[in-house]
Amino acid sequence: MDQPGFTTSLVVACLIRVPSEVVKQRAQVSASSRTFQIFSNILYEEGIQGLYRGYKSTVLREIPFSLVQFPLWESLKALWSWRQDHVVDSWQSAVCGAFAGGFAAVVTTPLDVAKTRIMLAKAGSVTASGNVLSALHGVWQTQGLAGLFAGVFPRMAAISLGGFIFLGAYDQTRSLLLRLGRESP
Repeated sequence: MDQPGFTTSLVVACLIRVPSEVVKQRAQVSASSRTFQIFSNILYEEGIQGLYRGYKSTVLREIPFSLVQFPLWESLKALWSWRQDHVVDSWQSAVCGAFAGGFAAVVTTPLDVAKTRIMLAKAGSVTASGNVLSALHGVWQTQGLAGLFAGVFPRMAAISLGGFIFLGAYDQTRSLLLRLGRESP
């Protein structure tokens, strides 16, 4: 994995992901408001920075998540290949992706909790400033370990399913393209 290029792509992807995540999370806690109204309120009350609140915490979650998920996925595929004495099938790669994604989701849940707290904090509050360590410390003080891992099971389940689908589809597409490349003149 090309670390500098990979990290850059995560940082750039977050430029799009974070504003949509901020609006989505605020819509989830304020079901009476419409999405466009929430978006407009953020811009009016906080400016463009409001849409990017939690940007640093999102990047700080995504990098460790990916640094756990992808090497673990590759290691699980290599182990399975070794045990069966041939390369894993796409469905087996998908299973490895589900386990890798689920494990990465569990170990990075505290960072996800901090990101969510930062995004949903009242404008101008200490938490809204975006300090991840401060957010984690606040959760630890008020809710302990349970607070740091709030939502771990739904997060693990959703990301495991995503890992199964996306990494399995990636492996299937990669295998297909390699086969086509060998068959073409």
